Amino acid sequence: MRWLRDPLCWLLLLFVALLWALPYSGALFAHWFPLLERPLYQQESFAQLALAHIQLVAISSLLATLIGVGAGILVTRGAGREFRSIVETLVAAGQTFPPVAVLAIAVPVIGFGERPAVIALLLYGLLPILQGTLAGISAVPASAREIAEGVGMSAWQILYKVELPLASPVILAGIRTSVIINIGTAAIASTVGAKTLGTPVIIGLSGFNTAYIIQGAILVALLAIITDRLFERLLQRLKRHAK
Repeated sequence: MRWLRDPLCWLLLLFVALLWALPYSGALFAHWFPLLERPLYQQESFAQLALAHIQLVAISSLLATLIGVGAGILVTRGAGREFRSIVETLVAAGQTFPPVAVLAIAVPVIGFGERPAVIALLLYGLLPILQGTLAGISAVPASAREIAEGVGMSAWQILYKVELPLASPVILAGIRTSVIINIGTAAIASTVGAKTLGTPVIIGLSGFNTAYIIQGAILVALLAIITDRLFERLLQRLKRHAK
């Protein structure tokens, strides 16, 4: 069976197994942390927290991809080139703001929950996607564009049929970096009421409960590793297709 030799399958199985087994691991954590009164996080199920975490990252990453790729395309077109430095500066400035600061500013305006978290993750995830889009499109050989023009393609046809396919591995690498960053950063969204795998970590930090921190951190780290491996597979397929 091929899947038995696939490390990614084993990582996925491990993640699902942990989501299922952690609620029944109270005795184990009680043995490891005998001084803790409540060594197992039980306010919400780990499966629900994982789904909420994935949803939050997916929404913010999708928005960041649409904006980052769109902005990267616009500033590489003739009419938008003069705005390239301004766009890069604004996006870079968005990432220099700590997500905690963005949450602190957003909460009084739009309230607690997922919405301020989406804004913070969106701002934090834009820069790698924009940089990947700019680098990918800039790396497209001029000869490829000239050939496309020679066969009568329009500017938009050249973009969609030549530039974006050739630039897609570099663009995807930027999206990959952004998503991995946001998986870890999304944990702090629990400070403003969003349900994520960071909830046990935040509660553990505030209550000096190391067991809670470990339970949440293991799942966040494993989710990031699985996502990174999935992007690696997708990048390999794109590169094989490009050849």
